Amino acid sequence: MKSTRPGVLVVLVLGCAAIVWLLLQNFYSVLPTLPWTAIPTLLVLALGESYTGVMTRSRIRRRPGYKPAEPLAVARLVALAKASAYMGSALAGFFAGFVLHLIPLFDQPTPRRDLFIAVGTLVAAIALVGSALFLEYACRVPRPPDEEPKA
Repeated sequence: MKSTRPGVLVVLVLGCAAIVWLLLQNFYSVLPTLPWTAIPTLLVLALGESYTGVMTRSRIRRRPGYKPAEPLAVARLVALAKASAYMGSALAGFFAGFVLHLIPLFDQPTPRRDLFIAVGTLVAAIALVGSALFLEYACRVPRPPDEEPKA
């Protein structure tokens, strides 16, 4: 399995942001207000993936006091990390589109509330992507000490 490429994540963010921004030009007035519940949900997921990354890295490196990691469990964690990175990027793009649309409407109360929620959710989605990339990195098997890195 190959590592997640940051360029693909950036393209996903930009593409989702552009699509949502275009759709909101016509449909924002008929949408309900944004729910704030996505912010703590994404932050809890990010925290969980970060904690799992720290524990998995310790288990893979066989630090004292940690049981060795099961290879199948590590493969599942890599799949989770990749899925979280892609989904977090899509959500970041989605809420970036909201932010771009709502900035000019800041003087109105409902769009202002939605803007704060969209910014918070955007930050939480970026935190999820960062945690997912860290979890994916933590699942790598370290090189043996006698092996030289290739130039």
